[in-house]
Amino acid sequence: MSSQEFRPSRFQILPPVVKNLLIINGIMFLATTVIKDKFGYDLADYLGLHYPGSDYFRPHQYITHLFMHGSLMHVFSNMFALWMFGNVLENTFGPKRFLIYYLVTGIGAAIIHTLFTWYEVEQVRAAVDNFTSNVNPADFKVFITHYIGFLDSDQLGSLNLFFNNWQLSPKDPTLIREATEYADLILKNKMDIPTVGASGAVFGVLLAFGMMFPNTIIYLYFAIPVKAKWFVLFYGLFELYSGVENNPTDNVAHFAHLGGMLFGFFLIKAWTNKRYRNFE
Repeated sequence: MSSQEFRPSRFQILPPVVKNLLIINGIMFLATTVIKDKFGYDLADYLGLHYPGSDYFRPHQYITHLFMHGSLMHVFSNMFALWMFGNVLENTFGPKRFLIYYLVTGIGAAIIHTLFTWYEVEQVRAAVDNFTSNVNPADFKVFITHYIGFLDSDQLGSLNLFFNNWQLSPKDPTLIREATEYADLILKNKMDIPTVGASGAVFGVLLAFGMMFPNTIIYLYFAIPVKAKWFVLFYGLFELYSGVENNPTDNVAHFAHLGGMLFGFFLIKAWTNKRYRNFE
């Protein structure tokens, strides 16, 4: 396909699968917000994807997390990208194949994210075991400083008071036990963090667009023209860099994004090769 700006015709603006995905995600975000405000129950605890070692984990979360979002900006950005690139792909693939592609890349992204989370959890578990083998205030401070992001505001509020008391009585068995409980709590909190959002599937859609329409012009920030293939390549490299950097303050599932692109790549290759063999 030559370099050009893709301009969908009227019937391509909102095909059925994309339309229903937009509606479902919008309804789920609204329901999550209302239920949390009115009843104090967070649907993400049941529908968000949890690590398999968590008490909150359920197998259905590998699908349901795709329809959950953490903020208005989160759901808006994902749904805007889905509409922008997904309408082209659905009219190219057809509704059935597009839905299969969307779900496969979304679930594939979740699988890759789970594998990376397993690696992170095992790192935390090793750090907990190392600390609990020789519990002391100095090592506790180092441990907490590194993993403080896994404690909520209430837990942080009581932490300073505890640490000050422990420094005054470092051999107190009650305080030593409490320090061990803090370490175990950090590991539990890490496993209990839910992952929500359609980003993995959306990145799969983005990858497909870049592969199938590589020279189509995309306008970054509605102003900067760039070919789709370069946009996808640089975005993928950025996600890889961000994932490897593993900034503890970053709550974005970068490897889930890469997982969606990875599964999308192999699925498109499989479909392309099958069409070629059938032609031969």
